[in-house]
Amino acid sequence: MKKLYAGKTKDVYQLDNGNVMLKFKDDCTGKDGVFDPGENSVGLTIEGIGKANLQTSIYYFEMLKEAGIKTHYVSADIENATMEVLPATVFGHGLEVICRLVATGSFIRRYGEYIKDGTPLEGGYVECTFKNDEKGDPLVTSEGLSALGVMTPAMFESMKEQTLKITKIVADDLKTIGLDLWDIKFEFGYNNGEVILIDEIASGNMRVYKGDTIVPPVELTKLINNR
Repeated sequence: MKKLYAGKTKDVYQLDNGNVMLKFKDDCTGKDGVFDPGENSVGLTIEGIGKANLQTSIYYFEMLKEAGIKTHYVSADIENATMEVLPATVFGHGLEVICRLVATGSFIRRYGEYIKDGTPLEGGYVECTFKNDEKGDPLVTSEGLSALGVMTPAMFESMKEQTLKITKIVADDLKTIGLDLWDIKFEFGYNNGEVILIDEIASGNMRVYKGDTIVPPVELTKLINNR
């Protein structure tokens, strides 16, 4: 297999059938030996976390498939920590899509004079940021994405609609084990002109609370996988 890309937590390979294989690694983003999904560099290795993150992704991708939502997911091999996916082109140089159900984090840092931390955002609030560490992952509007030629307004509406549906599915599932989803981050791409969810759905991309206490990503992974 030809290696296409070596990422922080996954390597990407080209398959002979035209699809792509993601190899999940045990490397984690963090700082000073502490796991932190918000960091932009690998800070530690947690044995088995690659397989655990893959298991979580499979769980949710299969759930989305049953709900009739198309993603890049094809199949997976947990033992070898690999996932076969459809090829997809990312938007721009990489775009992150955040759905916020509760106001917190960077949303409060930007808009705290208008809203209190922990305030529910009825119906969910979707925002996008470019993946650019040097510029601090700048926010971009739907109009900006269109003006820059990154995606058409129709693509944005499809992406937004899917984001809200997927977020509700994940949030409803977490409620069954007594957890509340506050926000979640996705990546989308396009395959044959169709906007689809790509990458992974892992604990490190969610902010989840149990009551008034945030659930650390590693613990959240165990709660999801070991129910």
